[in-house]
This record gives sequence, structure tokens and C-alpha cells, in this order.
Amino acid sequence: MAKFALYAELKAKPGKEVEVEAFLKQGAEMAKAEAGTVHWYGFKNQGGVFGVFDTFHDEAGRDAHLNGEIAKALMAKADEYFSEPPAIHKLDLIAEK
Repeated sequence: MAKFALYAELKAKPGKEVEVEAFLKQGAEMAKAEAGTVHWYGFKNQGGVFGVFDTFHDEAGRDAHLNGEIAKALMAKADEYFSEPPAIHKLDLIAEK
């Protein structure tokens, strides 16, 4: 079982929802190249709120992801796409089905 995770909440600027969705689809493709990323999910919620949830076996994999190409691309587009800075939370996983 993966022991570590990240949850990022992304609030799209009005009119930027299509771009954010396309960005997350591209992020899923980029995540395939990250050996330390076990699972990577992009999702959308109501009201222009999007998110990413990804899992890692160890802290090194999570740190590599936080310093990797997806994170760099996210921060490069933050001012253009999001109404507030992305909220990124480090999580410790305690159960899995």
C-alpha cells in the first residue's frame, strides 16, 4: 500500500475551466514518466473547483513529484488559470481497500 499522498485543490478562474481540464489531462500523461508516483488522479468538482490526488510509496517519491515537471508546469500557469494559489496538502495514508 502506498503510504504517502498529495491533495491539491485548484480553483479555476471564470472562463478557464476548459484550459484547467486540459492541463490536468496533460498532467496525467506526464505522471506516467514519474517512477515514484504510484497513482495520479485529476478531477473536477462543482463551481470550477478541480483537484489532483496522487500517491507514493515513500517520501522520496513524493518529494521528487513536488520538485518535478508537473509541479513546475502547475506553478507556471497558476496566475493565468487559478483564482487563488493552488492549495497543496501532504497526506499520510492510513487505510486502503
